Amino acid sequence: MTQFHDTSRRSQAKFDWTLLVGVYALSILGILCICMATYDIDVSEGQPLLNKILNSRSSMWQSIFFLVSPLVIGVILAIPTDFIRARVNLAYYIVLGLLMITLVAGEVSNNLKGWLNTGLGRSVQPCEFAKLSVMLLLARQLSLKEQPIKNFKDFMKIALIVGIPALVVLAQGETGTVIVIAFMFFAMLFFAGVDWRLLVGMLSVVVVGIGLIVAYALMSETTDYRILRLLAFMDPQKYADSGGYQIIKSQDAIGSGQLTGIGTFLPASWTTLGYVPEASTDSIFSVVGESFGFIGCMAVLAIYLYLVLRMLYLARFTNDKFGRLVIIGVMSMLFFHVFQNIAMGIGYMPITGIPLPFLSYGGSNFITNIAAIALVLNVTRGRTASSVITIQLPKINTKKAP
Repeated sequence: MTQFHDTSRRSQAKFDWTLLVGVYALSILGILCICMATYDIDVSEGQPLLNKILNSRSSMWQSIFFLVSPLVIGVILAIPTDFIRARVNLAYYIVLGLLMITLVAGEVSNNLKGWLNTGLGRSVQPCEFAKLSVMLLLARQLSLKEQPIKNFKDFMKIALIVGIPALVVLAQGETGTVIVIAFMFFAMLFFAGVDWRLLVGMLSVVVVGIGLIVAYALMSETTDYRILRLLAFMDPQKYADSGGYQIIKSQDAIGSGQLTGIGTFLPASWTTLGYVPEASTDSIFSVVGESFGFIGCMAVLAIYLYLVLRMLYLARFTNDKFGRLVIIGVMSMLFFHVFQNIAMGIGYMPITGIPLPFLSYGGSNFITNIAAIALVLNVTRGRTASSVITIQLPKINTKKAP
């Protein structure tokens, strides 16, 4: 038996600047698109870009979140990974408490009881923080053993970590966040080495559940907005005045951009005139498509693709299982947000209210995503480059032949 140290440069501790460059490129574009979707034509027409941004409440606040983000990154980078690993329980229970408070005393907006008033003129959305707290606790639990789920007891421990906050968030009416957490859960289980047969069984249960919901939607006359969104996805024109309106208008705006886009801050555009619902949040991709066209959309997708592939690469060469699963959790969360938001904007997925990371307006979502990227940077900067690898060598027969 022999041992040697893997000192590959790919597994060495490093601060990955390329992740930050991609994130901040998207964030700056996000401020611009939010401003285009929300600025007051009568007040800001002909004004410099800075004035337009400051005259729009949404883009002004997004700029403030942008300026605060380096502080968030700095604080998280200052905390050792081992300290984070040891305190994930505390973070999980604090966020779960905030979710409970929100369910009881939260503010209601767009059929969702998901906002908690801070008393400072702003509200926060604790379900955004739930994604990170669940991811961190999952990473810790899944990294304790080589085979994290061997029996029903192991399964229940892992399932409850996800299930309890997911049920509270679902009770608030925030279906999109629950779907994100579920996708992240399965991705982390897969990369944690859970038996594929168990994963197939769990996915089968989920598929059957979704099928039953769809069947119920088709046979019932319910007025639940989530069911109506599902029906509108299957036939947008039939529900053009209700659940299908956002899908249709988003497609119109994206299509109007054609190859190179119509340009920025045009008073007669679909998004500027308010024809696209939630243009600064859920439908922000319609602003990109209308203003910058197919080329702009592909550029944005290229940046997102780079971020996802880069995190997969970093996870591949991270020896610590907890750190590796943190990167996988962040990667899967980001991937599903991008996939779902863009797919629903072009009519290939139902409307779920999932924002586009770093582009959509929203302080809770933006800071959560920045904190997630900071966790990835924390892991890669603090990882150890050398891992001991043991190889069993074949025995050599030293006896001389007679």
